[in-house]
Amino acid sequence: MENIYDLIIVGAGPAGLAAGVYGARAKMKTLILEKGTIGGMASKTTEIVNYPGIPKTSGERLGEVMSKHAENLGAVIVRDSIRTVELEGEIKILKSRRKEYKARSIIFATGTRPRVLGIPGEIDFKGRGVAYCATCDAEFFSNQEVVVIGSGDQAIEEGMFISKYASKVKIIVLHDEGILDCNRLSAEEAFKNTKLEFIWNSTLNEIIGEESVEKVQIKNLKTGEITDLSCKGVFFFVGMIPNTEFLEDTSLKLDNIGHIECDSLLNSSISGVFVAGDVREKYLKQVITAAADGAIAAVSAERYLEEMNIYTNRIKDKKVAIGFWNSLDSDGLKYLSEKESELKNNSIDDFIYVDIRKNKHLAKFFDKENITCPELIINK
Repeated sequence: MENIYDLIIVGAGPAGLAAGVYGARAKMKTLILEKGTIGGMASKTTEIVNYPGIPKTSGERLGEVMSKHAENLGAVIVRDSIRTVELEGEIKILKSRRKEYKARSIIFATGTRPRVLGIPGEIDFKGRGVAYCATCDAEFFSNQEVVVIGSGDQAIEEGMFISKYASKVKIIVLHDEGILDCNRLSAEEAFKNTKLEFIWNSTLNEIIGEESVEKVQIKNLKTGEITDLSCKGVFFFVGMIPNTEFLEDTSLKLDNIGHIECDSLLNSSISGVFVAGDVREKYLKQVITAAADGAIAAVSAERYLEEMNIYTNRIKDKKVAIGFWNSLDSDGLKYLSEKESELKNNSIDDFIYVDIRKNKHLAKFFDKENITCPELIINK
Protein backbone atom coordinates (compact mmCIF):
# COMPACT_ATOMS: atom_id res chain seq x y z
CA MET A 1 0.00 0.00 0.00
CA GLU A 2 1.11 3.56 -0.66
CA ASN A 3 2.73 5.12 2.39
CA ILE A 4 0.76 8.27 3.18
CA TYR A 5 1.36 10.09 6.46
CA ASP A 6 -1.32 11.94 8.37
CA LEU A 7 1.18 14.67 9.15
CA ILE A 8 4.60 15.59 7.83
CA ILE A 9 6.56 18.26 9.70
CA VAL A 10 9.39 19.95 7.82
CA GLY A 11 11.98 21.10 10.34
CA ALA A 12 13.17 19.55 13.60
CA GLY A 13 13.78 22.66 15.66
CA PRO A 14 11.74 23.35 18.83
CA ALA A 15 8.62 24.14 16.74
CA GLY A 16 8.84 21.00 14.64
CA LEU A 17 9.68 18.72 17.55
CA ALA A 18 6.84 20.10 19.68
CA ALA A 19 4.50 19.56 16.72
CA GLY A 20 5.81 16.01 16.51
CA VAL A 21 4.99 15.40 20.18
CA TYR A 22 1.44 16.69 19.76
CA GLY A 23 0.92 15.00 16.41
CA ALA A 24 2.11 11.58 17.56
CA ARG A 25 0.22 11.82 20.84
CA ALA A 26 -2.95 12.49 18.84
CA LYS A 27 -2.32 9.14 17.09
CA MET A 28 -1.54 10.77 13.78
CA LYS A 29 1.00 8.97 11.62
CA THR A 30 3.72 11.59 11.96
CA LEU A 31 6.98 12.13 10.09
CA ILE A 32 9.53 14.86 10.89
CA LEU A 33 11.99 15.80 8.16
CA GLU A 34 15.19 17.67 8.98
CA LYS A 35 18.03 18.51 6.60
CA GLY A 36 20.41 19.82 9.26
CA THR A 37 20.88 19.54 13.00
CA ILE A 38 18.13 18.15 15.22
CA GLY A 39 17.12 21.03 17.48
CA GLY A 40 17.44 23.65 14.74
CA MET A 41 19.23 26.96 15.28
CA ALA A 42 18.64 26.66 19.04
CA SER A 43 21.07 23.73 19.10
CA LYS A 44 23.89 26.24 18.52
CA THR A 45 23.11 27.97 21.83
CA THR A 46 25.51 26.90 24.56
CA GLU A 47 23.15 27.70 27.44
CA ILE A 48 19.38 28.10 27.65
CA VAL A 49 18.23 29.46 31.00
CA ASN A 50 14.75 30.82 30.20
CA TYR A 51 12.81 27.68 29.28
CA PRO A 52 10.21 27.17 32.06
CA GLY A 53 10.85 24.15 34.23
CA ILE A 54 14.41 23.67 32.96
CA PRO A 55 16.62 26.14 34.85
CA LYS A 56 19.66 25.48 32.68
CA THR A 57 20.41 23.37 29.62
CA SER A 58 22.11 23.60 26.26
CA GLY A 59 20.27 23.95 22.98
CA GLU A 60 21.78 20.68 21.82
CA ARG A 61 20.59 18.83 24.93
CA LEU A 62 17.09 20.33 24.71
CA GLY A 63 16.87 19.21 21.08
CA GLU A 64 17.88 15.68 22.09
CA VAL A 65 15.26 15.51 24.84
CA MET A 66 12.50 16.91 22.63
CA SER A 67 13.32 14.61 19.72
CA LYS A 68 13.38 11.56 21.97
CA HIS A 69 10.03 12.60 23.43
CA ALA A 70 8.50 12.78 19.95
CA GLU A 71 10.03 9.45 18.90
CA ASN A 72 8.87 7.70 22.06
CA LEU A 73 5.30 8.72 21.21
CA GLY A 74 5.61 7.29 17.70
CA ALA A 75 6.89 10.13 15.51
CA VAL A 76 9.55 9.18 12.97
CA ILE A 77 12.48 11.53 12.34
CA VAL A 78 14.26 11.32 8.98
CA ARG A 79 17.25 13.30 7.72
CA ASP A 80 16.41 14.65 4.28
CA SER A 81 16.26 17.94 2.41
CA ILE A 82 13.04 18.87 0.61
CA ARG A 83 13.59 20.49 -2.77
CA THR A 84 10.11 20.78 -4.31
CA VAL A 85 6.53 20.54 -3.05
CA GLU A 86 3.00 20.00 -4.37
CA LEU A 87 0.62 21.38 -1.77
CA GLU A 88 -2.77 21.67 -3.47
CA GLY A 89 -5.39 18.93 -3.08
CA GLU A 90 -6.06 16.28 -0.47
CA ILE A 91 -2.62 14.65 -0.64
CA LYS A 92 0.46 16.85 -0.32
CA ILE A 93 3.70 15.73 -1.97
CA LEU A 94 7.22 16.64 -0.81
CA LYS A 95 10.21 15.68 -2.94
CA SER A 96 13.87 15.44 -2.01
CA ARG A 97 16.66 14.53 -4.38
CA ARG A 98 16.00 10.79 -4.07
CA LYS A 99 12.64 10.33 -2.35
CA GLU A 100 9.01 11.37 -2.44
CA TYR A 101 6.88 11.81 0.69
CA LYS A 102 3.09 12.06 0.82
CA ALA A 103 0.87 13.40 3.59
CA ARG A 104 -2.65 14.55 4.25
CA SER A 105 -1.36 17.59 6.16
CA ILE A 106 1.90 19.53 6.40
CA ILE A 107 3.52 21.77 9.00
CA PHE A 108 6.37 23.96 7.82
CA ALA A 109 8.68 24.68 10.77
CA THR A 110 11.79 25.49 8.77
CA GLY A 111 12.84 28.48 10.88
CA THR A 112 15.19 31.27 9.86
CA ARG A 113 18.88 31.85 9.60
CA PRO A 114 20.85 34.99 10.44
CA ARG A 115 21.88 37.17 7.57
CA VAL A 116 25.60 36.58 7.33
CA LEU A 117 27.88 39.42 6.25
CA GLY A 118 30.83 37.18 5.50
CA ILE A 119 33.23 39.12 7.71
CA PRO A 120 36.42 37.17 8.53
CA GLY A 121 35.94 35.39 11.86
CA GLU A 122 32.14 35.67 11.87
CA ILE A 123 31.51 31.98 11.20
CA ASP A 124 34.60 30.75 13.09
CA PHE A 125 33.49 32.37 16.36
CA LYS A 126 29.77 31.65 16.10
CA GLY A 127 28.72 30.49 19.58
CA ARG A 128 32.10 31.53 20.96
CA GLY A 129 31.49 35.24 21.19
CA VAL A 130 29.60 35.86 17.96
CA ALA A 131 25.85 35.95 18.62
CA TYR A 132 22.62 36.87 16.85
CA CYS A 133 20.10 36.95 19.71
CA ALA A 134 20.28 39.36 22.66
CA THR A 135 17.56 37.63 24.69
CA CYS A 136 19.37 34.33 24.30
CA ASP A 137 22.94 35.40 24.96
CA ALA A 138 23.22 38.89 26.50
CA GLU A 139 23.58 37.72 30.10
CA PHE A 140 26.63 35.64 29.20
CA PHE A 141 28.50 38.92 28.67
CA SER A 142 27.79 40.42 32.09
CA ASN A 143 30.28 43.16 32.97
CA GLN A 144 32.10 42.73 29.66
CA GLU A 145 32.46 44.95 26.61
CA VAL A 146 30.63 43.89 23.45
CA VAL A 147 30.16 45.20 19.93
CA VAL A 148 26.86 45.49 18.05
CA ILE A 149 26.64 45.55 14.26
CA GLY A 150 23.66 47.39 12.79
CA SER A 151 21.63 50.55 13.42
CA GLY A 152 18.05 49.53 12.60
CA ASP A 153 15.22 49.00 15.10
CA GLN A 154 16.41 45.50 16.01
CA ALA A 155 20.04 46.51 16.50
CA ILE A 156 19.32 49.56 18.66
CA GLU A 157 16.60 47.94 20.77
CA GLU A 158 18.64 44.77 21.27
CA GLY A 159 21.71 46.90 22.03
CA MET A 160 19.80 48.60 24.85
CA PHE A 161 18.76 45.19 26.16
CA ILE A 162 22.38 44.00 26.11
CA SER A 163 23.39 47.11 28.07
CA LYS A 164 21.51 45.71 31.07
CA TYR A 165 24.28 43.12 31.34
CA ALA A 166 27.38 44.36 29.52
CA SER A 167 29.67 47.03 30.95
CA LYS A 168 29.82 48.73 27.55
CA VAL A 169 28.02 48.26 24.23
CA LYS A 170 29.80 49.75 21.24
CA ILE A 171 27.54 50.08 18.20
CA ILE A 172 29.23 50.24 14.81
CA VAL A 173 27.25 52.48 12.44
CA LEU A 174 27.80 53.04 8.72
CA HIS A 175 26.36 56.56 8.76
CA ASP A 176 27.52 59.99 9.82
CA GLU A 177 27.29 60.96 13.47
CA GLY A 178 23.74 61.12 14.79
CA ILE A 179 22.15 59.14 11.94
CA LEU A 180 20.56 55.79 12.80
CA ASP A 181 18.19 53.60 10.77
CA CYS A 182 15.89 52.92 13.71
CA ASN A 183 12.73 54.77 14.72
CA ARG A 184 13.13 58.19 16.38
CA LEU A 185 11.96 57.11 19.84
CA SER A 186 14.47 54.26 20.03
CA ALA A 187 17.21 56.58 18.82
CA GLU A 188 16.43 59.15 21.52
CA GLU A 189 16.48 56.47 24.23
CA ALA A 190 19.72 55.01 22.88
CA PHE A 191 21.50 58.38 22.90
CA LYS A 192 20.54 58.81 26.57
CA ASN A 193 21.91 55.39 27.53
CA THR A 194 25.33 55.94 29.09
CA LYS A 195 26.36 52.33 28.44
CA LEU A 196 26.00 52.75 24.69
CA GLU A 197 28.80 54.16 22.59
CA PHE A 198 28.50 54.78 18.85
CA ILE A 199 31.33 54.36 16.38
CA TRP A 200 30.25 56.39 13.35
CA ASN A 201 31.19 56.08 9.67
CA SER A 202 32.60 52.65 10.32
CA THR A 203 32.29 48.98 9.46
CA LEU A 204 33.51 45.76 10.99
CA ASN A 205 36.60 44.50 9.20
CA GLU A 206 37.55 41.32 11.11
CA ILE A 207 36.87 39.36 14.31
CA ILE A 208 39.98 38.06 16.06
CA GLY A 209 40.67 35.65 18.91
CA GLU A 210 42.00 32.25 19.96
CA GLU A 211 39.34 30.08 21.64
CA SER A 212 36.79 32.91 21.67
CA VAL A 213 36.42 36.53 20.57
CA GLU A 214 39.15 38.79 21.93
CA LYS A 215 39.02 41.84 19.70
CA VAL A 216 37.70 43.26 16.44
CA GLN A 217 39.18 45.41 13.70
CA ILE A 218 37.10 48.43 12.72
CA LYS A 219 37.53 50.37 9.49
CA ASN A 220 36.64 54.05 9.23
CA LEU A 221 34.87 54.52 5.92
CA LYS A 222 36.02 58.12 5.46
CA THR A 223 39.70 57.81 6.35
CA GLY A 224 40.25 54.12 5.64
CA GLU A 225 41.98 53.82 9.03
CA ILE A 226 41.75 50.39 10.70
CA THR A 227 41.83 50.22 14.50
CA ASP A 228 41.68 47.37 17.01
CA LEU A 229 38.98 47.28 19.67
CA SER A 230 39.06 44.79 22.56
CA CYS A 231 35.75 43.05 23.29
CA LYS A 232 34.35 39.69 24.36
CA GLY A 233 31.28 39.53 22.16
CA VAL A 234 30.00 40.61 18.75
CA PHE A 235 26.25 40.77 18.15
CA PHE A 236 25.00 40.90 14.56
CA PHE A 237 21.58 42.45 13.98
CA VAL A 238 21.41 42.82 10.22
CA GLY A 239 18.31 40.70 9.67
CA MET A 240 17.10 37.10 9.61
CA ILE A 241 16.23 35.14 6.47
CA PRO A 242 13.27 32.70 6.53
CA ASN A 243 14.14 29.26 5.16
CA THR A 244 11.47 29.29 2.47
CA GLU A 245 13.41 29.40 -0.80
CA PHE A 246 11.96 26.04 -1.86
CA LEU A 247 8.44 27.47 -1.47
CA GLU A 248 8.86 30.60 -3.57
CA ASP A 249 7.40 29.08 -6.76
CA THR A 250 4.31 27.66 -5.05
CA SER A 251 0.91 29.28 -4.42
CA LEU A 252 1.69 29.49 -0.70
CA LYS A 253 1.50 33.13 0.38
CA LEU A 254 4.77 34.60 1.65
CA ASP A 255 5.40 38.14 2.85
CA ASN A 256 7.98 40.39 1.19
CA ILE A 257 10.74 38.98 3.40
CA GLY A 258 9.82 35.34 2.87
CA HIS A 259 7.86 34.49 6.02
CA ILE A 260 4.89 32.17 5.47
CA GLU A 261 1.66 34.06 6.05
CA CYS A 262 -0.84 32.46 8.42
CA ASP A 263 -3.78 33.17 10.72
CA SER A 264 -3.99 32.89 14.53
CA LEU A 265 -4.52 29.10 14.29
CA LEU A 266 -1.42 28.88 12.09
CA ASN A 267 -3.35 27.96 8.94
CA SER A 268 -1.47 29.00 5.82
CA SER A 269 -3.15 30.17 2.63
CA ILE A 270 -3.48 26.53 1.48
CA SER A 271 -5.85 24.03 3.10
CA GLY A 272 -4.01 21.41 5.13
CA VAL A 273 -0.76 23.39 5.28
CA PHE A 274 0.24 24.92 8.62
CA VAL A 275 3.11 27.02 9.96
CA ALA A 276 5.10 26.98 13.20
CA GLY A 277 8.07 28.82 14.65
CA ASP A 278 10.28 31.58 13.33
CA VAL A 279 9.38 30.92 9.69
CA ARG A 280 6.30 33.06 10.36
CA GLU A 281 6.43 36.72 11.35
CA LYS A 282 5.68 37.19 15.06
CA TYR A 283 6.42 39.40 18.05
CA LEU A 284 8.81 37.15 20.00
CA LYS A 285 11.05 34.54 18.42
CA GLN A 286 12.22 32.25 21.22
CA VAL A 287 12.40 28.52 21.93
CA ILE A 288 9.30 28.66 24.11
CA THR A 289 7.19 30.50 21.51
CA ALA A 290 8.39 28.11 18.80
CA ALA A 291 7.31 25.15 20.93
CA ALA A 292 3.93 26.80 21.53
CA ASP A 293 3.52 27.28 17.78
CA GLY A 294 4.29 23.62 17.22
CA ALA A 295 1.55 22.57 19.63
CA ILE A 296 -1.02 24.91 18.04
CA ALA A 297 -0.13 23.88 14.48
CA ALA A 298 -0.36 20.16 15.32
CA VAL A 299 -3.76 20.58 16.97
CA SER A 300 -4.94 22.61 13.97
CA ALA A 301 -3.71 19.81 11.69
CA GLU A 302 -5.59 17.28 13.81
CA ARG A 303 -8.81 19.31 13.51
CA TYR A 304 -8.24 19.64 9.77
CA LEU A 305 -7.92 15.87 9.38
CA GLU A 306 -11.05 15.31 11.43
CA GLU A 307 -13.01 17.60 9.14
CA MET A 308 -11.50 16.10 6.01
CA ASN A 309 -12.60 12.69 7.24
CA ILE A 310 -16.13 14.02 6.93
CA TYR A 311 -15.34 14.81 3.32
CA THR A 312 -13.78 11.40 2.66
CA ASN A 313 -16.48 9.36 4.41
CA ARG A 314 -19.64 11.34 3.64
CA ILE A 315 -19.01 13.57 0.63
CA LYS A 316 -16.32 12.30 -1.72
CA ASP A 317 -17.64 10.31 -4.71
CA LYS A 318 -21.23 10.79 -3.53
CA LYS A 319 -24.13 12.97 -4.59
CA VAL A 320 -24.38 15.08 -1.47
CA ALA A 321 -26.00 18.42 -0.80
CA ILE A 322 -23.78 20.62 1.38
CA GLY A 323 -25.24 23.63 3.13
CA PHE A 324 -22.71 26.23 4.26
CA TRP A 325 -23.91 28.63 6.94
CA ASN A 326 -22.82 30.74 9.90
CA SER A 327 -24.14 29.47 13.24
CA LEU A 328 -24.79 33.07 14.29
CA ASP A 329 -27.32 33.30 11.47
CA SER A 330 -30.54 31.55 12.60
CA ASP A 331 -32.31 32.58 9.39
CA GLY A 332 -29.58 30.83 7.42
CA LEU A 333 -30.27 27.55 9.20
CA LYS A 334 -33.97 27.93 8.48
CA TYR A 335 -33.22 28.53 4.81
CA LEU A 336 -31.06 25.40 4.55
CA SER A 337 -33.68 23.31 6.38
CA GLU A 338 -36.22 24.30 3.79
CA LYS A 339 -33.80 23.40 1.01
CA GLU A 340 -33.20 20.00 2.60
CA SER A 341 -36.93 19.29 2.52
CA GLU A 342 -37.10 20.28 -1.15
CA LEU A 343 -34.22 17.96 -2.07
CA LYS A 344 -35.43 14.83 -0.26
CA ASN A 345 -36.83 13.28 -3.41
CA ASN A 346 -34.00 14.30 -5.75
CA SER A 347 -31.81 11.20 -5.31
CA ILE A 348 -29.51 12.96 -2.85
CA ASP A 349 -27.36 10.53 -0.84
CA ASP A 350 -27.03 12.89 2.10
CA PHE A 351 -27.52 16.48 3.25
CA ILE A 352 -24.65 17.89 5.29
CA TYR A 353 -24.61 21.14 7.26
CA VAL A 354 -21.24 22.91 7.45
CA ASP A 355 -20.95 25.68 10.03
CA ILE A 356 -18.23 27.94 8.63
CA ARG A 357 -17.35 29.10 12.17
CA LYS A 358 -16.92 25.58 13.53
CA ASN A 359 -15.85 23.65 10.45
CA LYS A 360 -13.35 26.18 9.13
CA HIS A 361 -11.15 23.68 7.33
CA LEU A 362 -14.02 22.07 5.44
CA ALA A 363 -15.37 25.50 4.55
CA LYS A 364 -11.94 26.57 3.30
CA PHE A 365 -11.59 23.36 1.28
CA PHE A 366 -14.74 24.34 -0.64
CA ASP A 367 -13.74 28.04 -0.70
CA LYS A 368 -16.76 29.03 1.41
CA GLU A 369 -15.04 30.36 4.53
CA ASN A 370 -15.95 33.99 3.81
CA ILE A 371 -19.57 33.69 2.72
CA THR A 372 -21.96 36.30 4.10
CA CYS A 373 -25.18 34.34 3.53
CA PRO A 374 -25.98 30.61 3.42
CA GLU A 375 -24.99 28.72 0.28
CA LEU A 376 -25.96 25.30 -1.01
CA ILE A 377 -23.93 23.17 -3.38
CA ILE A 378 -24.39 19.62 -4.64
CA ASN A 379 -21.24 17.52 -4.80
CA LYS A 380 -21.47 15.09 -7.70
